[in-house]
Amino acid sequence: MRILGLTPEVERELLAARQVRDTVAEKAALEIISDVRERGDAALFEYTRKFDNPKFLERDLRIGKSELRAARNSASPEFLRAIRQASRNIRKVAEKQLPKPWSLNVEPGVRIRQHVAPIEFIGCYVPGGRFALVSTLLMTVIPAQVAEVPKICVVCPKPNDEVLAAADFLGISEILRVGGAQAIAALAYGTESVPRVEKILGPGNRFVTSAKQIVSSDCAIDLPAGPTEAVVLADNGNASWIASDLLAQAEHAPDAGSFLVTTSAKFGESVAKEVCAQLEKLPEANPARQSMKNTGAVLVAASQKEACEFVNRFAPEHLSVPSGSRALIAQIKSAGTVFVGPWGAQPFGDYVSGSNHVLPTGGWARRRGGLSAADFVKCYTVQEISRAGMKRLAGSAETLATAEGLLAHKNALSVRQ
Repeated sequence: MRILGLTPEVERELLAARQVRDTVAEKAALEIISDVRERGDAALFEYTRKFDNPKFLERDLRIGKSELRAARNSASPEFLRAIRQASRNIRKVAEKQLPKPWSLNVEPGVRIRQHVAPIEFIGCYVPGGRFALVSTLLMTVIPAQVAEVPKICVVCPKPNDEVLAAADFLGISEILRVGGAQAIAALAYGTESVPRVEKILGPGNRFVTSAKQIVSSDCAIDLPAGPTEAVVLADNGNASWIASDLLAQAEHAPDAGSFLVTTSAKFGESVAKEVCAQLEKLPEANPARQSMKNTGAVLVAASQKEACEFVNRFAPEHLSVPSGSRALIAQIKSAGTVFVGPWGAQPFGDYVSGSNHVLPTGGWARRRGGLSAADFVKCYTVQEISRAGMKRLAGSAETLATAEGLLAHKNALSVRQ
């Protein structure tokens, strides 16, 4: 694990690395999307056989209720207990996040109401690369259920028994065994077998991310999901625990980014040693080995102020502040989620704390937060204007319409008086 001074040059290099366009993935995703749009199921099934399962047949697409129920019946009691606890906590948080309807009398005779309505049909993408992520199923489906989305379609290229058991627990009836850019295309535009949805949510690999961005002009998406990121902001603490948090996110993929930001070079060295020691205990094939070698680093800042300013510019997906210092936390303005205190291991957020783990990466935390129940609804206003209200507003509205040179606008007001 590298130890670097947090100089302007180092910061520019780190920020620039996240802005490089993945033209290879974009080109491949565009070709797949175009093909699926043109040939529908035929293209979808060909790509599924090519990338995921050479023996895939059309009858394998939809996972039936009997298969879902069998997976749930074979699940261990420990797994089902974990699913229940995680689901309960995710649901509690989502219920708090849901926007509420309201009504406001702006002035006499002018009333504005906000209505909150669920998106009609959403598609949840559950990654199925090295592992099928049960947690992503929970994090995308449960907020949708809280928002009362009437139709939910789940896609996963290689759903294991745990994903199927969780889907049955959640009452999901539409789960398809497809993934990759081809699944995104099918959800966005529809095929003979896959329904067209209004919005696609959930993280995926670089081809899935590129595909989501390409279809976003025709189908809403949640947010781009680039390589996962973990930052720990600390000058002291338990080096072993901090190292474990950095490695936890690093094992997602070889291009994951894990960083300790500190003002103490000595403490940085102790964490780096712990990282090396814990890496030796991981299997050779674990992606954390490559990601810590390629991107992981200890960044030594000249001051706490400089460290916090860097964190805000970097806007990490996951941020840990083990000290729990309120003064330090108050300086943080941009992060996907923040873990406070030494006991807040980052995997709690991945699974069971209740906060959503679909989070902004690549600096997107400067613009938005993580996935929430609000992403599954649309808020629209209803305007009630009485005759008295019309008279109170007309003069100002006509003046503004005249200033903009929109005479038909002014006429729509004047004919009512």
